[in-house]
Amino acid sequence: MIENEASTTTPVGSSSKRALLEEIRMRSAGLSPAEQRVSRQVLSHPEDVLELSVTELAARSDTSVGTVMRFCARLGLRGYQDLKLNLARTASSVTDSPAAEVDADDTVDVVLAKVLAGSATAISHASDLIDTTALAAIVDSLVPARRVIFAAVGTSAPLAADIPYRLTTIGIDATFTPDPLVQHVTARMLGPGDVCFAISHTGSTQETLAVMRTAAQTGATTLALTSFTSSPLTDIVDHRLVAGSRETSYRIESMTSRLVHLAVLDAIHVALILRRDGSHEALAASGDIITEHRI
Repeated sequence: MIENEASTTTPVGSSSKRALLEEIRMRSAGLSPAEQRVSRQVLSHPEDVLELSVTELAARSDTSVGTVMRFCARLGLRGYQDLKLNLARTASSVTDSPAAEVDADDTVDVVLAKVLAGSATAISHASDLIDTTALAAIVDSLVPARRVIFAAVGTSAPLAADIPYRLTTIGIDATFTPDPLVQHVTARMLGPGDVCFAISHTGSTQETLAVMRTAAQTGATTLALTSFTSSPLTDIVDHRLVAGSRETSYRIESMTSRLVHLAVLDAIHVALILRRDGSHEALAASGDIITEHRI
């Protein structure tokens, strides 16, 4: 039942809009430990790699030439030279990006400018990189859903708390509880026609994985919004949507990726309004209730 929207060997050049560095970041969780060291070296110093031989990159990443070549093959590249050619097309835009790292001596106004620029860049890139086929599959699964529960912990929990309320305003029976144990018990009560939707940056959180495995066993449709193409979560769900962002050293717990996830959830909400019968009437009724609570 697992749907693989993105193969780990899909050539990077298959999408002219997909930046190589973002492709590497998205696939990094599915790499071997040695390949991940190569990945970190490339992501941290893309401009340096342009000047390195394959042997030098292997040495800097404490791996072997064979590991570097396997890393290139994982990306669907024809070899190390192909990696460098693709980096040459993208590295300059990354190093010149206004969304630079925050420096320890930056003033408050500079910090604000850099953080806002980084967030804007992340959201802008997401529009180019998200698999719209996967997005459509998730919307298709939610349109006829009898019941939708959300699974998330940590910094993903606020997003999972927000989206059920918005789905409720258009007539969808959607819920989220912050207690992982209650999430797990609730998932056991699902069945065919129901949906369990996980939101997880890493796709590796044990509590969320337990919920999704249980939901899958009940026959419910399982969905996921995450930041990495390959993870334990993407291996067990029916449909996955990958959207995330490179994190900076001052943005703890992947907050930039959370902004991207929030925007994607908003897009799902809007798409459902357009697709579901009765959504506009439900919105109008919800608006009437909200008006009663405002001065």
